[in-house]
Amino acid sequence: MRREPSGMSAGASRLPVPERRFDGGSRYRLRDLFTPLDTLLVSGGDPRLALDPEDRVNAYGCAASPEPEIWNFASSTASTISQFAYDRAALAREELMHKCLFDEVEIAFDARCEEMRQELRGHLQLSPRVEIVFSPSGTDSQLHALFLARAALGAPPVTIVVGADQTGSGTPHAARGHHFNWMTASGLAVRKDAAVVGLAGDSIAVPLLDAASDVAMRADADAAVMRAIENSLAQDRRVLLQIMDSSKLGWRAPSEACLDEIAKRWPRKVQVVVDACQARLGRRRLRSYLDRGYMVLITGSKFFGGPAFSGALLVPKGLSRSLDRIEGIAPGFFDYAGRCDWPMAWTALRSRFERRPNFGQWLRWEAALAEISSYYAMPGAFRAKMLAELAAGIGSMIALSPSLRAVPTATEKAAADDEEFAHPTIFPFTLLRDGKPVSIAETGAVHRALGRDMNEEISGSAADRQIAVQRCQIGQPVRLERPNEAPQSVLRLCVGARLVTEAWSPDPAQAQRNVQHVLDRIAHVLVKIELLLDRAVAAPGKSVLEV
Repeated sequence: MRREPSGMSAGASRLPVPERRFDGGSRYRLRDLFTPLDTLLVSGGDPRLALDPEDRVNAYGCAASPEPEIWNFASSTASTISQFAYDRAALAREELMHKCLFDEVEIAFDARCEEMRQELRGHLQLSPRVEIVFSPSGTDSQLHALFLARAALGAPPVTIVVGADQTGSGTPHAARGHHFNWMTASGLAVRKDAAVVGLAGDSIAVPLLDAASDVAMRADADAAVMRAIENSLAQDRRVLLQIMDSSKLGWRAPSEACLDEIAKRWPRKVQVVVDACQARLGRRRLRSYLDRGYMVLITGSKFFGGPAFSGALLVPKGLSRSLDRIEGIAPGFFDYAGRCDWPMAWTALRSRFERRPNFGQWLRWEAALAEISSYYAMPGAFRAKMLAELAAGIGSMIALSPSLRAVPTATEKAAADDEEFAHPTIFPFTLLRDGKPVSIAETGAVHRALGRDMNEEISGSAADRQIAVQRCQIGQPVRLERPNEAPQSVLRLCVGARLVTEAWSPDPAQAQRNVQHVLDRIAHVLVKIELLLDRAVAAPGKSVLEV
């Protein structure tokens, strides 16, 4: 039986949010689309997307409208929407308004979502038989993967999370079928980490940090994954194995050889889902995962640079054939999906869910598709050349800085299916003073200060003041826990798709100058970090950094 909206779990309450207004039962009002675009773009997500009432940015420091004056090297976390993507979202809204004059809002919206699936398949060069399930975020997509894995495996699985120390903050909750925030994207107030009714299970964390070294990837990741699977199967349990490609630090695990061994030893007992939410993998590698029968989590808001909160689950053709026949649906799961999220080919499954268009999720994906389209319109040779040059340049600059220590980014040896991602696009580093890492609090303060005009706080030469003025964003600090030692915090410089598309020129000389311009900006960011650290020492007790 389909769960009705009144069947909420105990203690939950539906909060009034703009995108949940109804007329005539389940029918959305056309005038909801006339809500200001900035408001729509931050609707239909969990509280991390909400704008601070004072500075008008979300939890990631991003505004709802373009801010071209801010230099963005933060794509491992989130990016402020570009003008190009913002314009596409505005046009998409106008086009949907026009279609709604002739069709019901839900019908027109559903048709557009299906067109977007086809567009995304085209950009990623996927088979038409690969299905796409849209969601408000990568964490929501993890719940979708758990729901589908239960059906594919025929039993509630235990989720083994590879890279649990370097994935999204909501993953430890979602992997167990628990609520990962205090409100769902559908506007339901819930208790964070309480069970999603009917979906809850167990999870096992496999961290990637080497506990015995400074900051490096463990060498025994494959063995740790195999042990976790063996122990779970010995208890007669099915396994949902969430592998990492790539982590917050750009790491990938387990190895291809390990995945081959898993497929050989335990067919139909282990369902793999790839955490590719960073979208830092070649299209050939993406297709190879799907060809193996793996589900894949992606977002349009990391490498591709769309606005924060646009998730999707890619479902391989062999798996999708059986999923439409799912009978028992976890009651709590109805709060995490609407009918339009599911592909039209899954008619039986779709019919069980409410018609609940999420205008914010849709517009964020419209913006993301604009960025994805632009990136893959660039010549492949230019994409590869630019990412290689940026990797070499950024690596050299970090190595030359006395205040920074690079975190190793090497994972598996690059293969042909890595394409342009044979070179790293995330460059993690720790901040140093007298050769030792600074505190977590000071690292966070430096990160915040980078996003502000610090001219008044950093005195000095005219060149220093010019550097201090510039606002810039880099990847948020990643807290790394280490046994028997104090935790460390790592910052990240990130290369995203937008840097590539903005640097492209058919004139090779101009394109090279554009690449050098990007490197000059990155050098500027690193100098600002050094000025902030020096000023904190030169003026102790003053609030140069908000520690």
